[in-house]
Parts: sequence; structure tokens; C-alpha cells
Amino acid sequence: MQKKVRIGIDVGGTFTDAVLIDNDTYEVMAKRKIPTTHKEGVAAGIVKIISELMQENGVSPDDVVFIAHGTTQATNALLEGDVASVGVIGMGTGMDARSAKNETNVKDIELAPGKYLRSNHIFIDTKDLNDKVIDEAVDELLQKKSEVIVASAAYSVDNPADELKVMKKAEERNLFHTGGHEISQLYGLKMRTRTAVVNASLIPKMMETANMTEQAVLDMKINSNLMIMRCDGGVMSINEVRKRPILTMLSGLAAGVAGALMYEKISDGIFFEAGGTSVDISVIKNGKVMIKYAQVGGHKTYLQSLDVRTLGVAGGSMVRVRDKKIVDIGPRSAHIAGAEYECFQEDGAITGGSVKFVSPRKDDPAEYVLITAQDGKDYSYTLAGAANLLGYIPEGDYARGNLNCTKASWKVLGDYLGITAEEAAGQVMKLALKKLETVVNELISEYELDRKFITLVGGGGSCAVVINALAEHMGFKWKLAKNAPYISTIGVALAMVREQFERTIVNPTEEDIKKIRTDIIEKIVKSGAKEDTVDVSIEIDSQKNILRAIAAGATELRQKDLNSANIGKVELQEISAQALGAEIIDTSFVFETGRWNVYKAVIKKKLLGIFSSKKESLCVIDREGVVRLKKEKAVCIKFVKKNRKTEFNQFLDENTIYSDANATIPKVFVFYREKMLDLTGMQTAEQLYSILDVETEALTEQEEIIAVAYK
Repeated sequence: MQKKVRIGIDVGGTFTDAVLIDNDTYEVMAKRKIPTTHKEGVAAGIVKIISELMQENGVSPDDVVFIAHGTTQATNALLEGDVASVGVIGMGTGMDARSAKNETNVKDIELAPGKYLRSNHIFIDTKDLNDKVIDEAVDELLQKKSEVIVASAAYSVDNPADELKVMKKAEERNLFHTGGHEISQLYGLKMRTRTAVVNASLIPKMMETANMTEQAVLDMKINSNLMIMRCDGGVMSINEVRKRPILTMLSGLAAGVAGALMYEKISDGIFFEAGGTSVDISVIKNGKVMIKYAQVGGHKTYLQSLDVRTLGVAGGSMVRVRDKKIVDIGPRSAHIAGAEYECFQEDGAITGGSVKFVSPRKDDPAEYVLITAQDGKDYSYTLAGAANLLGYIPEGDYARGNLNCTKASWKVLGDYLGITAEEAAGQVMKLALKKLETVVNELISEYELDRKFITLVGGGGSCAVVINALAEHMGFKWKLAKNAPYISTIGVALAMVREQFERTIVNPTEEDIKKIRTDIIEKIVKSGAKEDTVDVSIEIDSQKNILRAIAAGATELRQKDLNSANIGKVELQEISAQALGAEIIDTSFVFETGRWNVYKAVIKKKLLGIFSSKKESLCVIDREGVVRLKKEKAVCIKFVKKNRKTEFNQFLDENTIYSDANATIPKVFVFYREKMLDLTGMQTAEQLYSILDVETEALTEQEEIIAVAYK
């Protein structure tokens, strides 16, 4: 029988990558990189790269069960100010009219120095709303050169009727349009309007790209629907991209960490995706990526995306020298200066030479240093060169260079500075590590990561340039992700369909929870997921009165987990002991159910050599050896579903703190089958019971559940 395959495509500013993956084993069958076809359109490059991969590997169109595409187009459009102008029709009435008028007028948003997202604004009191008034408003916005219409009404998340009337009129006139209620279901008219405006500004360009790319796949007779990468690590159907292109913003950043998590057993770590110009740094905690609201032009939006910090420190970062001293590394990279890397040349290309100073861009200081080799050709000094010289790049790695050329180049720089080549490279690496260390420490503090259990994980072609040097400097473990240079493309090929809803609800009831659960399942199925693969998580943010539903599902039944190689109890105990900072002899198995195992450790400490103190901690580890939760002073219970109201309720009550004012329930995680359920946002026992019952509805009465509670 012919193998079924998955195809991932990642279109970047410089290169288009593609991978072919075996759908049964998830092994990479083939990979390819070609220059991005800007002149002919990205679709031409996509057709070329897919055709070559399929032909060379004997894959027919019928063998393709999944095809997905990651693109930086939305991100680049915003960074470069290449967006459509937007016409906003704000709406409200009565006492809310004045504030609604102000909040729907978002004005121009500066995307980059001198580059703006332009918007025009008209306000209609909804007591006067009719087809004639809407048409007049649209005419006025078109006269002001608006290319997309945004309808934004006060309280449209409760009743979108007025926004729908405006959208219907725009549809009749064949105009691009969107409504605030389509983009977010949260209260907060100003931020909702702003998010809708950013989304609208991307629609024309993304619509054109979506149509071309979809046609390219159809022309190749591939029957599987084309999916597009989202900014939270999932994928969505191309029809959803046409409505909500904002969701593809920053998706390239999400793809890399999504790919790494599929291959690597990471519990708590920092993920680095390093290219030639910049490194993207993100956090993995309890085996999950961290998500937050994205900002555009310094303004918050309701777009939930991966929390990524980007630094101009990467393989191609250039060295800066002033007054015969190394003063900085980056932010310009070798390709900006139009120079090749010194470390990636053939033997004999560089045997000596002299230093030369350039300004890569017009306003840059002339302190970026090149080497003019013996034959008069210029090469750039780079961070990759420093890392190669200092021995940080493993044999066979993508970033491994020619040591003879590297040594000859850096000797010239060292001689100019009056130090050795290695000392010069060491100074450069030290400057780079200082920048990276600052960001890593910020993330560790912000997300309260346990330093004892952090692993630095590298992805991207230049990850070896920074990852093990930083790990050595900060005292962390490190690893390079499997297929690191193609990790983003692999993340695209293996991604799940994802959707997220947020609603503003104070003290949500069981009915509210059931409704958002039903609504998100309906939405994710429309986005391309098969209903029987959908998994839904419900979260309650009581501080912001937000009820959140997150759904993930596959486009077809995925029978295999990438980390499905189960490990034995001895190894699970060893990993748990390490995670808890305990001796193996002091770490013991508690119980298991589904994919989950609970271990506890008693850590003994001597005080003044006489007294000893005991500290008890526990961790939950999955069958593949990924620690998904670890806590000090936590308690746990295992019960069957039918005993929820007796055993679990009593357990929760015993760990609740009662005072005259109120009852404070503990933070709770629940584990069953393949599911880890985070209930830490619950404020009352009733809320917690309600979500637990909804989530475990499909379990039989005798199925086991583990609960972990801590204060």
C-alpha cells in the first residue's frame, strides 16, 4: 500500500522551505529549500517545491492527507506598512453614543517609522440605522480612499445585528469587510475595534495570496484542503484566513516551537529559533507554549499569539568596532551589508587580509567590520564565525563552518585590535550572551520557571551559534531540536487545527460553559477539524471576567503520538527525582491512570548539622517522560467518575481555606485518559465542579481521574 504523507510549506522573506512527512511514523521523508519567488508570486515557488518533492519521492496527489502553509506575509506587511486603508463605521445609541463614537475612532496606527495603517471613521446613531444611511456612510468612506469596511458597534458581542447590516451592504457592493464581533467576543469596544482594523488592513493582500496558493494546490490535483498556520501554533482552513488574516500574524514564530514540542520531551524550557538576522525566544512551561495578547504599533489587540521576544543576535550578526575596541554585535547582519560569512568559505578563500569598516544601511555608523581578503574580496565577521572559532558548533551541524578560513579571518581582526583571534571571538560572544541572558532571565522571572529544571532548546539554522554557549554561561542543560533548520516547516506539517473563543462573563454558569463549548466545537469543525478528534479546554479568568475555550483537533484521525515511545517505571522515577531535585531513593510512585503517573519525593535537609527538615513535593509525568506539573506541598487523590460528588468534593473541601469573609479553594489540575485539565482559574467550588462535569461527560462511571491540589 502506498504511504500517506503530510506536506508542510514555510514561506519566508528569503527562502521557501518544504518537508514531506510520513503520516504513520511522522518521520521526515524529504526536505527542500529554494529562494522565495517574489517576482512570480509566492504561489509559483510553492508549486515548484511541492512538485519536485512529490516527483522525487514517488508521491501521488491522492497520497497527500494533509497540506499546510506557514507564511510571514501578514507580519511583513505590518512591519513594512504594506497594508490597505480602512473605513470604520462606528455605531451606538443613547447614553453610550458619545463613548462609542470615541472608542470606534482608532485613528492612524504607526506600524514602523513613517509607515502608517490609515483609517477613516464615521459614526452612526443606531436609532437612525437603515440601508440609505449605511450606503451614504460607505460612499463617504470610499471617497476618502478606504479599501476595507469595518463595522464596529457597542455591545455587538451580545447582539451583532447592527454590524451584520453594515457587512451585508458592503457584501452587496463587493467590498472587503469585517465586523468587530467576528474578531473578538470580548467587551472593550476600543481594543475590539483596533483588532478589527488591523485584521481588515490585511484582507486584500492575504485574499490575493490565499486565492493564488489555493489554486496552486488545486492545479496539482491534491484533494486535501489547504490549511494555514495560526499565531498560536495551530492551523485553520484557508476560508478562515480570508475572514481573519490577523490570525496568521506571527505564525512563523509559533511554527518553530510547535515543531520542537512534537519531537522533544520538554517540560520547562526556553526555545530559541535562530536564523541569520534574529533569534526568537519563547517559553515552554509544563510542556505547553505561553500565549499572550499581541501588540501592533505599540497598541494592544485581542489577538492571542505566542509570547515571543525577538533579538537582533543571530548567526549573521555583524561585529562592531570603535576606537580599536569591539563595542557591539548586531543588529545588522551580513546579508544587509551584501557580504558573505567569513566562516562558510572554501579552503584558501581567506588566508589573510585587512579590516574594512562599512555602514550596512545609510544612517548606520561606519563601525561594522569586514575583512578584505588577499584577493580583494570582502567578507563579513559574524557571530557564527566567533562560535565556530570557539568550538561551540558540533560536527555536521548546519552552522558548522571552515575552521581554516575562520582562523585566518579572526587573526586579521585580532592583530588589528592587538589581541588574539580567540580573545576577539570571546569578546564578541560575551556581548551576544549578555543580551540573550537578559531576556532569558526576564522570561524565567515572568513565568516563574524553576531554574533547576530548565532546558535550552535550539531550532533554526543558526541555533548552535548561541544555544550551547548560553547554556554553558548560565549553567543550564541544552539540546538542539531534531531537524533544527527545518523545525518551523515540520511544525506546520504536523500542526493541529486550533480555535479559541473568549467571552466577557461574570461568574459563568454551567449553561455558559456548555454553550461556549458547543460553539467552539462547531467553529473548529468549520475550520477543518474532524469532530471526533476535537479536544476542548475551558478556562475562567475571574480577575478579567473572561470565559475562554480553546479547542484543538486533527484534519483526519491521527493514530500516533510523536512521543509515543513509552518508557519504563525506573526511568520515569529517575526523571521525576531529577525534576523534584531529590534522590531516587527518596522518590516513590504514587499512582497512575491513562497516560499519567504521579511521583512524590521527600527532600531531607540538615540544619546546623543537627536538625533535619523534610519537604514533600510531587510531580505528574506522562508516559513518554515529559513532566507536566511539579509542585511543593501539593496533595493528590485518585477516584472514579461516579465518586466525584463524594470523594473529590470531600478532598476539595479538606483543602479549602475558610474564613469569616469567604472560602478560598486550592488550585487544581485534573488528569484522565490523555487529558490534562487546568482548573487553577476557578474561584468557587461550584465553578470547578461545573467544568469538571462538562469535561468528563464522555467518561464511563468507572473511569479513573487524578486530581492534584495546592495552595
